[in-house]
Parts: sequence; structure tokens; C-alpha cells
Amino acid sequence: MRFSGAEGRWAARLGALRDVVRQDLVTRQLAEHLPRTPCRILDVGCGQGTQALRMAARGHHVTALDASRDLLRILEAGIQPGMSIRTVQAEAGRLRELFEPGSFDIVLCHGVLMYFDDPGPLLADLARLLAPRGLLSLLVRNGDALAMRSGLMGDWAGALRAFEGTGYVNRLGVPARADRLDELTRRLAVQGLGVRQWYGVRVFCDAAPDGAPVPEDIDDLLAAEERAGRTDPYRRVAALVHLICARGEERLNMEV
Repeated sequence: MRFSGAEGRWAARLGALRDVVRQDLVTRQLAEHLPRTPCRILDVGCGQGTQALRMAARGHHVTALDASRDLLRILEAGIQPGMSIRTVQAEAGRLRELFEPGSFDIVLCHGVLMYFDDPGPLLADLARLLAPRGLLSLLVRNGDALAMRSGLMGDWAGALRAFEGTGYVNRLGVPARADRLDELTRRLAVQGLGVRQWYGVRVFCDAAPDGAPVPEDIDDLLAAEERAGRTDPYRRVAALVHLICARGEERLNMEV
């Protein structure tokens, strides 16, 4: 996967404003859909394990998969007594050989799809791992608003390029790909998955400098981001889109 080699740059930004907003919003959005009873969760491309640790703290049984041993070490250092977390060092492309079909009630795949030129095979593998009533949580770069970050940062040439396609170079310096909501919804439908709900993530603070500290009014900021992430038209221009997908969902929920 193209992310390989950027782990150090990623880890250096943990705990900064943009990371905190992303992780907190995803946690809040996920909480609306998680069952109250313990379930089996797979976190594909778990990175430093923020979501894996939070899910385990809720009593869920978590398998955390990532290709980076360095990032898995950060996760493992955060495991507390009583948490049920198994770590697996492997590429996301090995899911089919590692796990049996229907092995998980919830599959998380956050910030991973953007590093695959063709997301189809990975989406098929993720869908295969879901139990009959399982949920898939996808976090992707928003291809419908790809020009926003460049435009807000005054990179007019970059903004113009973003109107023409879905490829970009992210802040880690890694070539990546954004997903447009309608096209991703169609791809999911091919795998028998419908979108139960979708949210925007980082509407207001995506243009913040790398390493920007968490402000004193973070609670107000998070409340504003959470509100915007579920409200049109704001969520449509978010940097990231968070989709909650399930089998048998017949149509995209366009309103909150």
C-alpha cells in the first residue's frame, strides 16, 4: 500500500487538532450504530489504534490489523487490563487469507481506501467478512469537495486541478485518491451493502496547519463540527466522509 514509509510523519501529528477532531467525530458517529452488547470488531488499517482502543474500552472484542509494526506498538502500549484486543501485522490486501467469511459483526476501514487505485477488491473483502447483520464503517476522502482544502489554503492551481479528478497528494506527501459519494454508494451496492447513514468529518478545521494545537474551546469546536457533519449543505464540503453501511439497506439516507 502506498502509505508504507509515511508512518513516522503520521505518528508525529497524533494529538494535534486535525487528528483529535477526526477521531472524536468518528467515535461519536459510530456510537449511534454500535450494539450495546459486546460484538466482534475488525479494524482494518488501524494505525495507532485510537478507534480500536475506544471500542475495546466499551467491552467489544477487537482485532486490529495494520501493516506497520511501529504503529501497532503505539496501539499495544495503550491496551489496558480487561481490554480484548488482538493485533495482526498484515497488509489490508491479505484479508481473504487471514479471516473466514462472516467473522465480524463490525468492520472498520478508516483512511485506507484512499491508497488503493481500485477500491473494488478491498470492498469485496470487507463485505465478505461481515456477519449477516454486520455493519461496515468507512472513512474516505471526500471526492465531491476535493478542491476545498486547496482553495481555503490559497492554492488556486491545486483547487482547479481538484475539479478535474479524484487524485491528489496528501499532507504526508503520499499520492492518494478521493471517493465521490454516489460512485462509492454504487460500488457498495455491488457488494450487497447499502448506506444506512453518512456524515461529514472536518468541515471547519481541515485547513488548520499541520501540528496545530488543540484550542481551549475544543468542546465548542467539536460540537460545531459534529452538527455540521450531519447537516446539509455543510457535510457535503467536509474533507472526509464517514459511511455506515449494512446489508439490506435499500437507499442512501440523504437527510438527517
